[in-house]
Amino acid sequence: MEIYDAMQERRSIYNLGKNKIISEGRVQEIVSFALTHVPSAFNSQSARVLLLFGEESSKFWSLTKDVLEKIVPADAFEKTREKLDGFDSGFGTLLFFEDQNVVNKLAKDFSLYAEHFPLWSLQSSGMLQYAIWTSLASEGIGASLQHYNPLVNEAVRKTWQIPESWKLLSQMPFGSVEAKADEKKTLPLDERLWIRK
Repeated sequence: MEIYDAMQERRSIYNLGKNKIISEGRVQEIVSFALTHVPSAFNSQSARVLLLFGEESSKFWSLTKDVLEKIVPADAFEKTREKLDGFDSGFGTLLFFEDQNVVNKLAKDFSLYAEHFPLWSLQSSGMLQYAIWTSLASEGIGASLQHYNPLVNEAVRKTWQIPESWKLLSQMPFGSVEAKADEKKTLPLDERLWIRK
């Protein structure tokens, strides 16, 4: 698929299935390629990813459910449960982190730019998430980006022995596309793109 087609195909897909139209190995290859080639400030390579398949993926959504059940009002929790079950209906989940040891070392070593490194770290993570999401879409895999952090951070850290310095930023459930996304509405480009010559 051409890059423009892949960018257009990438959408938030919530109706996921467990049909593995590509192998787990191919997903790992996509993630590894993106981790290798997505840019980062000062080539810091501060991104960290936990790739979960099958029962390990379900374990993440189960612990998320447990955490949220303690704080979401009982009369609203059924809707939350349905949403989380939908994310668990795919065949995997990616957890995206940024290693704060790397970010803090850059701030110390290059003090002139110290205040910018946390933002640059987030920008790099966003590029990584987009690159992986778009690459999955080009293979016919649906995904969406979720943010249950910081609520689940401690449970994730304990369950998978995540280093203290890894800061969880987002979660990406993925699987086969069981229903296409609705038509995407976009603002007029002349409101968002200015050109001067």
